[in-house]
Amino acid sequence: MADALELDTLWEDFHRVVNMTSAELADWLRVRDAGETTEPLPGEAGPATGRHVLAILRKRRTDLTEDDVRVMREVVETVTAETDVENEPAAQDADRRHRLMTLGHDPLKA
Repeated sequence: MADALELDTLWEDFHRVVNMTSAELADWLRVRDAGETTEPLPGEAGPATGRHVLAILRKRRTDLTEDDVRVMREVVETVTAETDVENEPAAQDADRRHRLMTLGHDPLKA
């Protein structure tokens, strides 16, 4: 597990890049997986990483596991790499925006 200072920095970075609330992310994961006639169970909506991000958003920093820390690092790295100034998704880039939203980052959110 990371030391306290590293964990504090990761916690802040994670919450900076994950700009959707837990309710927004949960809604997005359900909408994303809904079909014309079916809707997934709330705990089963979205990909595993999206569900893990949602679980982390609902935790206190002191309750994080090593797996949580690994996912937080991956999310920070992915979102940071995909949202640099030159590559910020535009409104018309729906696939990319939706991929980032699955990680809890809506690039169009102020």
